[in-house]
Amino acid sequence: MQYYSLQNHQHRVSFREAVIRGLAPDKGLYFPVEIPRLEKDFIERLEEYDPQYIARKVIQPFVGADIPVQALTQIIRETLTFPFPLREVEDNVYALELFHGPTLAFKDVGARFMAGCLGYFRKDEEKPVTVLVATSGDTGGAVASGFYDVPGVEVVILYPSGKVSDLQEKQLTTLGRNIRALEIKGTFDDCQRLVKMAFLDEELQARRPLTSANSINVARWLPQMFYYFMAYRKVKQWKKEPLISVPSGNFGNICAGMMAAAMGLPIPHFIASTNVNDTVPRFMENGRYEPQPATATLSNAMDVADPSNFVRILQLFAQNDRALKARLSAYRFTDGQTVAAMEDVYARRRYLMDPHGAVGYLGLKKYMETHPGHLGIFLETAHPVKFANTMPPGLADAIQAPERVMVLDGMQKEAVLMDADYNTMRDWLLQTAKAAVTEDAK
Repeated sequence: MQYYSLQNHQHRVSFREAVIRGLAPDKGLYFPVEIPRLEKDFIERLEEYDPQYIARKVIQPFVGADIPVQALTQIIRETLTFPFPLREVEDNVYALELFHGPTLAFKDVGARFMAGCLGYFRKDEEKPVTVLVATSGDTGGAVASGFYDVPGVEVVILYPSGKVSDLQEKQLTTLGRNIRALEIKGTFDDCQRLVKMAFLDEELQARRPLTSANSINVARWLPQMFYYFMAYRKVKQWKKEPLISVPSGNFGNICAGMMAAAMGLPIPHFIASTNVNDTVPRFMENGRYEPQPATATLSNAMDVADPSNFVRILQLFAQNDRALKARLSAYRFTDGQTVAAMEDVYARRRYLMDPHGAVGYLGLKKYMETHPGHLGIFLETAHPVKFANTMPPGLADAIQAPERVMVLDGMQKEAVLMDADYNTMRDWLLQTAKAAVTEDAK
C-alpha cells in the first residue's frame, strides 16, 4: 500500500515511510492510494472470528509487505489486551466503552499499535527518533504509556497548561525515562501548531529526527477502525445496522470509523458530536470551514478549533458535500447540556458517563429524534475518573477509581513550562538532543 499527501497527490510513500515521517514535507496528511474492500463473506461471518484475527484482516492491506504477517500479528496481540464492552444505557441506545486500556482512554489502541510499528521499523537504527506529539488530554497519556521504554524512541509531549485534567496531566508527566513533557502556555491548537512547524524544519529534522503520534500519523489513525468492527460484531446478532455517534475533537476517531464503512462495514450513518468548538457542525450547515479560537470546556479533549483529520473525511467523499451529508451529521452541545445529560442518565439508568461520552450520547439522541427505529451506539472514550475534578458534585462520588489510578497520586509531575513560541521549543529540542548524545557517550 502506498500513501499520498493530501496537498500533492503525486507525492507517494510506503506505509513505513508514512509512519516514520508522520506528516508529508508539504504539510499534507498522508492518505491511502486505494481503499481496500473486505470480502462480503468476512463481514457476514464476523461474529465467528476472534478480535485479533479481525484486526489483522482489517489492517493488513494498509500495512502491505512493510511488516511481515508474523510481526504484525505480534503487534496486534500486544495492542488488543483489553475488552471493548457494549453497555445498554436505554432502549436501543448502547455505550461502546473504549476506556478499559492502560490509560483509561480510547487512544490506547492507536498509541500501542503505532509504538509496535515504529519499534519494528527502528529496531536496527543507531540514531533514535523523537515522537513529538500534541495532546488536548488523552493522547499524551496513551502515547507515554504505549512508547514507554521502546528502544530507539524518545517521546516529547506538548500539552496546554491548565487545560487538561489532573489525572491526564499525571499520566503524561510522571513516567520519566524516554518520556518528556512540555507544558505550553496556550491552547491545544498552539501545541499542534508548534508540532507541525517542527516537522517542516529541515535543519531540526537533520539534527533530531522527528515523527508524530497524533492521529495525523497513519499508524495512530487507522487502527481506530478496530472499535467499529468490534461493535458491529456484537450487534450483528440483532440484525440491525447501527448508527454511531462519536465525540469528536481532532476527528481522527470518526474518520477511522468512516474508513471502516468505506471498506464494507455496514454502518449507514455517523454522527459527529462536538462541544462548542463547532467548526465542523458549522461547515455542515453552511459549507464554510472557518475555525475560531478554541474555547475551554468540560470535554477538554475535544477543545479543538481546527481539526486536522477533517480533510481526510472530505477526501473519503471526494470533496462531494452531498455524499458526505448523506453519511454524516454533526451537532454541537454546551457544557450545560453535557452536565444535564450526565445527571439525567445517571438518575434514570445509573450509568455514569464522562463529559465526552455525554456529548456523544446527546448527538445520538438528537439524530434519533428524527430517525426513529434505529439501534444507536455512542462511544464512551474515557473513564469518568479522568474528570473527577470537574464532574458535577452529585456525580463525583459515584466514580469508582481503578487501582492503577491510585498509584499516580504519590508520583511527582515533571514538565517544562514553556511559552507557545516555536524558537523556544526548537532550542529546547536541540539542547536536549545534545544532552542525550552526551549521556549515551558516557
